[in-house]
Order: sequence, then structure tokens, then C-alpha cells
Amino acid sequence: MNRSSPSPPAEGSSLPVVALIHAGFILTGMVTTLLGPILPALSAKWSLDDAHAGYLFTSQFLGSMAGSALSGPVIPRRGFQFSLVLGFGLMSAGVAGLGLGAWATGLLSVFCYGIGLGAVIATTNLWVAEVNPGRRAAALNILNLAWGIGAVAYPSFAILFRRSSSTWALLFGLAALLGLMSVSLAWGSFANLGNGARQADPPVPARRSRSIWGDRFISILGVLFFLYVGTENALGGWVASYAQRVRASPGAVELLAPSFFWGTLLVGRALAPACLRHVGEAKLVRLGLLLAAIGVAILLASATLAGVFAGISLAGLGLASVFPITVALLSQGLGAFASRAGGLMFALGGLGGATLPWLVGFLSTHFGSLKAGLVVPLLGCLTMIIIHLCNLRPMTSDFPQPA
Repeated sequence: MNRSSPSPPAEGSSLPVVALIHAGFILTGMVTTLLGPILPALSAKWSLDDAHAGYLFTSQFLGSMAGSALSGPVIPRRGFQFSLVLGFGLMSAGVAGLGLGAWATGLLSVFCYGIGLGAVIATTNLWVAEVNPGRRAAALNILNLAWGIGAVAYPSFAILFRRSSSTWALLFGLAALLGLMSVSLAWGSFANLGNGARQADPPVPARRSRSIWGDRFISILGVLFFLYVGTENALGGWVASYAQRVRASPGAVELLAPSFFWGTLLVGRALAPACLRHVGEAKLVRLGLLLAAIGVAILLASATLAGVFAGISLAGLGLASVFPITVALLSQGLGAFASRAGGLMFALGGLGGATLPWLVGFLSTHFGSLKAGLVVPLLGCLTMIIIHLCNLRPMTSDFPQPA
């Protein structure tokens, strides 16, 4: 495995590598959203209330936070390839372990695949941003479109395997695909993942480069990563359970609720590159967050399954471009420093994923209503709107724009 510079190949080259990276991100989407559709089954198997079920999300995203933080020093020293191979390997082991043993084993397994997720998500996003210096936002939307394909497909597989009482077969099959991805990235023609010459980024102004870690831009980006990942996973993780409680006689169809969320997220990311030709990034994010807040409000106000599906669909469509554009701001604003700061940013995202979904479960148990817990992602959307309106635009004006 190559241990040289982590610089990616030039824009438009290494198409087999690009294809494999995007295929890996489809699997990453499945693993990220794995808990939501099978949470009712896990809760029944281990006799968990909502507060204890929330610890599964905490375990996943504490692991993700650790994996993201580790990617910061690993990428400059060992390269993108090493981080990806290790990340997919850990995901494979963790997903396989979730199908075995009791509650404690499940928590450790979720933590293990969470570390892999953190490493893969951070590394892949940073790699794609660097490969495409002239079109970062569009390229990252396409990458996260691949992630969305996996997120949408997984609940359907979960229903299929649920009907045949083979949930654990689904986990072992996914673990095998993740292991194959790890081996493929380490093998043959894909061993040159980090060898290409990087195109030059616009230089970070000297004033910024000297005080990069104390910069207000970094602090605000960290808050946005925390809130976005926490909000997205609170909605995607709990909506299947919420849908089951809204319907008087729960069945399998409620498990499709996450597919409506991830499906509209997928559609939004597919449309985003075209939208960005006509609408600025900042405006698209603000409009998206407003739409997401409206969607969550509809979800909370609805007493029917159709209303739940409508609300969660609007929320997914609204959130579609928020994360890719936030990553693009990181790479655009920090240039060569992005790979150093990226690990911290994705770690903060992992912390949000560990905190907000758990908080939903805690509030649900405390107030005796999952609806009370789902106020958390609504507040997350509203807070991100305020941040974008008050802080982000003036800060980014001091940073170099992409060529």
C-alpha cells in the first residue's frame, strides 16, 4: 500500500478509482442508516426503551467521531488509500458483529463500524473535494448522491429480510460487501489512489494561515457539522419508530419511512448541480433548511401515516445540499489546510450524531412521547438557518473563491 503523499489524482483522471470510491459510498450510505430500519427489531430483541435504544446511535457516532478525528493525522502520513482500506475493514467487522451476541456486544459492534464510517466519510469527502478544485460543490453533491442511493435502498432490503425473519442474514451480507470493498481498494490497479499530482488550491491568506485553529470560520463550521449530522441522523434514525406509533395497527410499511427521507435527499442531491448554475450556494442552503424545518413541523403535526411520509420527504429534500456545500466551504475556505481541519470537522459531525439522536430517545422516554423528542431536529434546522443568516456569509467573503 502506498505511503506517499495523500494528494489525489488530477481532475478527470483515474476513472476506475472514482467509480470504486462512489460504489463504496453507496455501501457507506447503507451502513450510516443501518440502525433506523432495524431499530424496532433490536429494541424487541434486547427489550430496550427509547432512551436505551438511543445509546446505539450514541455508540455509532462516538465511533464516527473517533474515526473522523483519526483521519486528520492519518491522511497526511499514510494517504487516502490507507484510511479508506482501514475504514471499510472496520465497518465490515462491526456490521458482522451486530448480528451476534447480546446488548453489550451490539454496542461494541456499532462503535467499531462507527469508527470505520468516520474514517471513510471524512476521507472520501476530502478526496473528492481535492480532486475537483474547480467544481467542489457539484462533485460533492454527486458523491453524496451515491451515499443517498445506499440510504434509500437499505430500508427496502430490511423489509424484505424482515418478512423472512432473516435480518441477521442482511447484516452478514452487507459485512461481506464491505470486506470486499476494503480488499478491492488495497489491490491491483487501485493501489495508486494517492499518487496523482494535486492541482493547486487558491492560497489561504497569510493572516488566516497563521491563526487557522483559532479562526471564527472554523468554529462556526464546527457548529454546522455538529448540527447537520445530528439533525439528519435524528430524523433518519427515529422516523421508522415514529411512523409505527402513529399508525393504529403497525406493519411492515412503516419501515419505508426512512426511504422517503433518504429518497428525497437523493433527489435533492441529484438536482443540486443544476440548481447551483442558477442559485448561489448560500441561498440554496438557506432555502433548503427552511424547507426542512417546514417538513419536520408537518411531521410533528401529523396524525396519519401519509402526513408522516409527506413531512419526512420535505425534510429530506430540504437537507439535501446542506452537507455537500458545507464540506465545499471547508475545502474552499482553507485550501491546503482542509485535510488537517477536516478530521476535526467530521469528528464534530460525529459528536452531533452521537448526541442529538440520543437526545431524541431521552426526551421521548422522559415525556412519554417520541413526538417530544423529535422537536430536537426541528430546533437543529432553525438554529442552522440563524447561523447562515447571521454569520457564515460575512466570514466566507474573506476566503479565496474557487477558480
